[in-house]
Order: sequence, then structure tokens, then C-alpha cells
Amino acid sequence: MNHFPGAWGRPRDDVYGRYDSSYLQQNGPINHTQSPTVTGTSVLAVKFKDGVVIAADNLASYGSLARFSDVHRLLPFNKHCVVGIGGDVSDLQHISRLLNSLEIRESYSTAPPASSDTHPLAPRLNAKNLHTYLSKVMYKRRSDFNPLWNQALVAGLDGDDAPFLASVDLLGTTFSAPTLATGFGAHLAQPILRRVVPDEKDVEHIDRETAVAAVKECMKVLFYRDARSMDRYSIAVISKDGVDLKEDEKLEAQSWAFAEGIKGYGSQVN
Repeated sequence: MNHFPGAWGRPRDDVYGRYDSSYLQQNGPINHTQSPTVTGTSVLAVKFKDGVVIAADNLASYGSLARFSDVHRLLPFNKHCVVGIGGDVSDLQHISRLLNSLEIRESYSTAPPASSDTHPLAPRLNAKNLHTYLSKVMYKRRSDFNPLWNQALVAGLDGDDAPFLASVDLLGTTFSAPTLATGFGAHLAQPILRRVVPDEKDVEHIDRETAVAAVKECMKVLFYRDARSMDRYSIAVISKDGVDLKEDEKLEAQSWAFAEGIKGYGSQVN
């Protein structure tokens, strides 16, 4: 092997001859992703009377291997929105680049000179607009038989500064509710969140502290029950004051005492 840094992993040409790449097909069929490889698990979000709380852990798994522990899956946008994405991490990075390009284009094409977010003429692509954009992107890719293997939650404020929360999946299917979760969270966290916020009319009675506590409790349950999660996570609170994003939170007051009572596998069959 050639151990020079510029050619690590390549056979030495002076020993084995130049690599013959003629067998590689240059005009074959186009291949698209058939299944995700490196993936992120659940994203959770809940509305409260002044905004939305959204959270996701920082783990990206290579199959069943907990490979990357510092992948931030909450993408802030325009100081009033956050997009949380589960599923394939490479497709997540593609969506992140799309959002960066969109934000730059919006800022330069329509903003008046020396404007700020508080300027009356300054544009602000709100969360509802962003959700519509992502739904069109996902549906277009699905129609091309080359879907982005993700499910995204868009959290923020709409044009009336009211809390907005909606999801879009790899088929372009959209859904809105006061509480949403992707991945295993749809099975394990949604029942907990729905006890806190049963319906849209109950959002007005939920304060920020209650919503944050509910999300943190759900992240703890997911760490206990979901093999593709970890105890470090990102959490964001979106309100009229902007986005309060924390990207390296750690679960508190963990207790595995409940495991002693679980039976039905191993030596504890009765």
C-alpha cells in the first residue's frame, strides 16, 4: 500500500501498475438512495401560548452503531423559525444548504438597505411560509423518484405572530397539530405530550416552563426506550423574542430503577 498521506489506501502504482478504472460504467442507469445509511431519530415539538418548544438528540447512527454524537438536527432559520429533521443525515445536510441559500436570497433580494428584523418593510419568511416551501421541495423530489429520506418539523411563528407547528415527510405529506413527534417519538412521546396539550384550544393555557418540562421528560423516556437515542440533545424555544437554542443539553435525574420490574426476556421470564 502507498502510505504517503496524499494517497492513503491506494495500491502503489510502481508495484501494482496504474489503477484500471475502465470497468466502471459511465453511462449506466441513475441510482438513487434506496434506504438511509446514517440516520437521526426522533424530533419532538409542542406549542405553548407564546411560541413553540422543539428538541432532538445529537446522535447520528450508522445502522445500529452510535457513530456520531455531535450532529445538531435543529436548524434555526430567520430568527423566528426552527426546522427539526429526522432521518437520513446526508439529506438533512442538503436541506440545510437549501435553507441557507433561501435565507441569503431573501435577505439580499427584498430587504431595504440598512434594515433589520424590526424594520416595518423588512421581509420575514415566517414558519408557515417555510413549511410550504419544504413541502414543495419534498413533493418534487418524491415525484422525481428521488426522495429526501427525512421527516421535518417546522416550528415558529406565522404571519400573525401566533405559534405554528407542522410536519412534512419524504412524500410531501403535511400535518399540523399542537404536539408533533417523528420516529419512535410518535409512539413513545406523543402520548405524554398529548396529556399536557390535548387539543389546540388548550395551547392558550400552557406556559413556557410547562412545555419545556414536558419535552425534557419525553427526551428522557426516549433515552430509556429508544436504542437509537442518547442523553445529549438540542432544545429550542421560539417566541416573539426570537430563538433560544441550546445545542448541548444533558438529561438530568436519570434513574433506571424501573428496569427491575420489567419481565419477559432473559432470565426474568415470570
